[in-house]
Amino acid sequence: MTSTSTKGLLALLRLPYWMMTGGLALLTSFAITKGSIDLQTAFLTFFSMAFITSAGFALNDYFDKESDAIIKPKRPIPSGALSLKQVVAISLLLFVVGLGLSVFINKLGFLILLADSILLVFYSAFIKRKSGFAANIMVGILTGTAFLFGEAVTLGLAVWSPTDLTLASLSLYPIACGTIGGNVLRDILSLEGDSKIGYPTLPQKIGNFNSAKVAAVFFIITGVLSPLPYFIGGFAMVYLPLILGWGIILIYASIRLVLTTSLADVRKYERMVTMSMILLPLALVLEALSSLLGGLV
Repeated sequence: MTSTSTKGLLALLRLPYWMMTGGLALLTSFAITKGSIDLQTAFLTFFSMAFITSAGFALNDYFDKESDAIIKPKRPIPSGALSLKQVVAISLLLFVVGLGLSVFINKLGFLILLADSILLVFYSAFIKRKSGFAANIMVGILTGTAFLFGEAVTLGLAVWSPTDLTLASLSLYPIACGTIGGNVLRDILSLEGDSKIGYPTLPQKIGNFNSAKVAAVFFIITGVLSPLPYFIGGFAMVYLPLILGWGIILIYASIRLVLTTSLADVRKYERMVTMSMILLPLALVLEALSSLLGGLV
């Protein structure tokens, strides 16, 4: 493999997103079990979901090859770093390996990642091209499954039914609404490029500032419901301070987005929301350590 192909492969994998999927699932597992996951399960949890994530990105690049040639020419396919056949083969391999690793966790974990894989295929092949807002919703749904997968891996080898999931992970799921809001804002900021290639995003249908209001609704939902794991999911007090701080930031940004008539403000508050997301994994880390922080629980 040439250096160009290697760079193309790394770009295709979107490695930073591994922390948003595999990392989020792993942190959820640690938070729910208070840090008592064995090394093998932790390895399988992180890499099975990370590989499925990269498989989805590779598939998305395949279906976006014409549009990327116009607005993202440095992507692996339009730049010539990887061929179409290579991208398809890499995507298929990553799906197989990701699902294969999940088999060693339990049946429920496998079913969650299988559902993710099917949704990723539909997202790339159909949904993204038909409705940008539906695509935003789909990304939120997929993000939320990281919480469900994170608990599923803690439930033992015999577990296979979704009914075995508890309020610990289900109460975390509404946080995925923030992903929907963030994607709506990014559609506002990429309106010019999306218009060139004909993606039917929400800003094209209802305008930038009405779309910002829609994003604000999803941020408010996230901010209001993010403390749920403490109230109904069995999380400890140490989870609350950072997550409440995050909620305040989200609600403040939402109010500003509802009132704004400036694209510069949309960019400013999109950046604020994105940067504030670090508070979620930090809150999960504190929850994982809560048994060691007995005096604060």
